[in-house]
Amino acid sequence: MDGGRLDLEGDIARFEAVLADYLSGRMEEEAFRIFRLNNGVYGQRQGGHAQMVRVKAPYGSIDAVQLGMLGQVAERYSRGWGHLTTRQNVQFHFVELERVPELLRDLASVGLTTREACGDTVRNVAGCHLAGACPYEVLDVSPWAEATFRHFLHHPYAQRLPRKFKINFSGCSADCGQAMFNDVGVVATSRETPDGRVAGFRVFLGGGLGANPRPAQALEPFTERSDLLPTLEAVLRTFDHYGNRDNKLRARLKWVVDELGVEELRRRILRERAALVASSSWPGGIPAAVAAEGDEPAGGDPRTRPTRPQGPTPLGGPVPARPAGTPYERWRSANVVAVGAKGLVSAIAHARLGDVTAEQFRGLASVASDLEVDVRITNRQNLALRGLAEARLPELYRRLAEIGMAEPVAGLARDVVACPGADTCNLAVTQSRGLADAIGAALEDAGLGDVGGVRINVSGCTNSCGHHHIADIGLHGVERRVEGRPAPGYQLLLGGRVDGTGIQFGRRALRLPAKACPEAVVRVVRRYSEERGAGEAFGEWLARSGGAQAVGSELAELDRWPTAEARPDYYVDYHETAPYLVTVGAGECAGT
Repeated sequence: MDGGRLDLEGDIARFEAVLADYLSGRMEEEAFRIFRLNNGVYGQRQGGHAQMVRVKAPYGSIDAVQLGMLGQVAERYSRGWGHLTTRQNVQFHFVELERVPELLRDLASVGLTTREACGDTVRNVAGCHLAGACPYEVLDVSPWAEATFRHFLHHPYAQRLPRKFKINFSGCSADCGQAMFNDVGVVATSRETPDGRVAGFRVFLGGGLGANPRPAQALEPFTERSDLLPTLEAVLRTFDHYGNRDNKLRARLKWVVDELGVEELRRRILRERAALVASSSWPGGIPAAVAAEGDEPAGGDPRTRPTRPQGPTPLGGPVPARPAGTPYERWRSANVVAVGAKGLVSAIAHARLGDVTAEQFRGLASVASDLEVDVRITNRQNLALRGLAEARLPELYRRLAEIGMAEPVAGLARDVVACPGADTCNLAVTQSRGLADAIGAALEDAGLGDVGGVRINVSGCTNSCGHHHIADIGLHGVERRVEGRPAPGYQLLLGGRVDGTGIQFGRRALRLPAKACPEAVVRVVRRYSEERGAGEAFGEWLARSGGAQAVGSELAELDRWPTAEARPDYYVDYHETAPYLVTVGAGECAGT
């Protein structure tokens, strides 16, 4: 969505000036750290001047020109590739600090910014990747997410919060935008009035993952469209007033819920909203982005569009079986995920482990331009290509195959999600990307990569940047001690899900050596594949099988540690060559 290019030169000029002060020794390290984080520049575990730069893509939206620029950035400043995140950002690693202003100007030339992508700010506004293309949505939440992004960018209250603040949008109760575990989740809904059915929102608050996950809770039964932005600002202001500024580990909005109680927090937010009309920043009414673009649902009139089928997949319906047929038929069966307005389709381009090379960015830019498709980054680290005539699917498949992005993945086991892990993150204790890679290879070797209805997510620590809590099969890194020696391990969780404005966090099954995790995942996926009934979701099968601990007990033999002499590989993490050693630095992000 265009909405006009952002004026970002002031941000860049200030970054340049502050960077010069820092490099000359005129600015202290801590002050500069806060400043660069607010500008989306994050320190890496390698130390020195190697930085990660996080680029915002509000609600995942990215156009052809921007895709081309991301390819240039990958080549000019990074390692030849970028990384798509679970919050629909694009990250570039190993960027030299001195070159950041130049990189920021390249991004700004195509309307991209890193401003407030890190730090104690309002982070990237996330949203359903099918918003505006889903036949079952109540409203197209894309312009609402755009309006939210623009309202809070540079907003005085959004700069120095007690902790980071995350907002997610979903167009219907299926919650593909993952509203139910964020500080604020916005879900489009409708209600009956004397004048007929009216569309609006349900606002949820106080959710979060991390070491202490919390489900979001409803603020009020229904929020009018004209009240949405004032409601979001009221939540933000209330968090700013009452969030814990003394203890970063208990500073997210979910802890305010714990301390005040949800009823008292609701009262204070609604009181803040009532008084907000007196503020100079009052954002009431229909935002300009919504007025300009419109928010009509892709399926048209809610009274005449098809009813969403009930089921565990993003669009409802039964769990997909394994795709069969030719490579194109398998891709089409798995990756063509929605038929939207006017018979146009949406398809998934697969970015393995969330990585996109410079060549792939350029190839995607060409596809987006030539086929006139709308591109969104998904929260499973892929890309959705939307608004394509069905007759052009073979051409799309051919062009994606040419750049290595035509693997069947949507809803299939091989689509493993992973955070960057100990490759670059200061907080990670394990190489989550290496494990995700090994799990994918093990599933393929076992002939299980195309099993449908199972999502696998891996995080390098408890903070859940890989969203392990909400996966059917989730793993997070832990340090294990074996005869006094450190060794890489993981906690296995089973049965997480988000759907129907509900959430179930995965339950602990058992802890495992890192090198035993691929076999454990293969065994669980094989059991599910062989034992499930027709259309049976993973969570349903898990409950029928006794739950996470019962299934985990059958994997207990894998939690055995051979001696370092017999199996030295058990004491070396994935993608490493030296013996495992936990090196955790100061967390600039401090987790989810």
